[in-house]
Amino acid sequence: MLTSADPARTRAIGAAIAPFLVAGDVVLLVGSLGAGKTTFVQGLVAALGGHEPVTSPTFTLAHRYRTAPPVTHVDLWRLDRLQEVVDLALEEELDEGGVVVVEWGEAAEPLYGADALVVRLEWGRCDEERAVAIEARGESWAVRGAGLTKAAVTAAEGEA
Repeated sequence: MLTSADPARTRAIGAAIAPFLVAGDVVLLVGSLGAGKTTFVQGLVAALGGHEPVTSPTFTLAHRYRTAPPVTHVDLWRLDRLQEVVDLALEEELDEGGVVVVEWGEAAEPLYGADALVVRLEWGRCDEERAVAIEARGESWAVRGAGLTKAAVTAAEGEA
């Protein structure tokens, strides 16, 4: 479990993970309202070359960012059924070489949880602090897991 002292560190953790992403990856973000999921995505998208503002896609369901690889950022908070997740056609984004980052990722775990990077964000001891747990699941993440964790720890500690 990592500790992020403030939103800047949460963005830094997202940025540190970005270089480990490849086409077809799924990142499931799990955490309560305000836990820092979108803040994490801001760092990740910026590190992949995105220049547009990153906001939560709560009401639009998805935002697509012109990054390398392309990122589709989805928010499943308002969806009630697994079929609604299937209807978003995220497989198409993955098949076209994109990365899918899912807020409220627990809703997509039945579809993608066996081979995904799962990032859990929880409130910390004060308003700005967050606890961040990273779990690399599946064979495609096995080789990247150790380096990814090391990069995230360095970012959480505020080192370049």
